[in-house]
This record gives sequence, C-alpha cells and structure tokens, in this order.
Amino acid sequence: MTSHRYNTKKVCSKQIRFDIDDGALHNIRFLGGGCEGNLKALSMLLEGTDAEETAKMLRGMGCGKRGTSCGDQLAIAIELAMQKQEAPKQEASE
Repeated sequence: MTSHRYNTKKVCSKQIRFDIDDGALHNIRFLGGGCEGNLKALSMLLEGTDAEETAKMLRGMGCGKRGTSCGDQLAIAIELAMQKQEAPKQEASE
C-alpha cells in the first residue's frame, strides 16, 4: 500500500490524502476545509474502488466558477500518484 498527499488548487479543501493498494483507493481524506458532509460521503463511497476508473469518472467536474472541484482535484491527485507508481516500473524494465 502506498500513501499519497496532494495539495489542492482553487478549492476549499487544502489537501487530499489517500492510499492505493493493488490499484484500489483506500483511506481518502480531504483536509483543511470544504463541504465536510459531502467530502466524507465521497470518501466513503469511493473506498475500495478502482483508482483509474475513479479518476476517469471524477475528472473535469466543476464547482461554481472555479473550473475544478474537490472531486476533480482527487482525480488529478490519483493520476499523479499512478504516474509516480509507474515510473519505477518503467525504469526497472529499461
């Protein structure tokens, strides 16, 4: 299991923390603000879901005129985390 942190941009929540284990999301936490009830519900609903599919589903969701949302920021964080996890695998195969 790998733990990840992402400092958000243009949303109320300041940071997202989550784990990825065998391609599945776990322990998603939004820190430093945001719509607490909605973010807790989102975290619970996404527990154990496929990280790649979740990122595809949430990518591009907006909140007001921000051009992003906490869900979109989570998608970005997941994509970056998966890229980091793939980099060592690619280097090892070269």
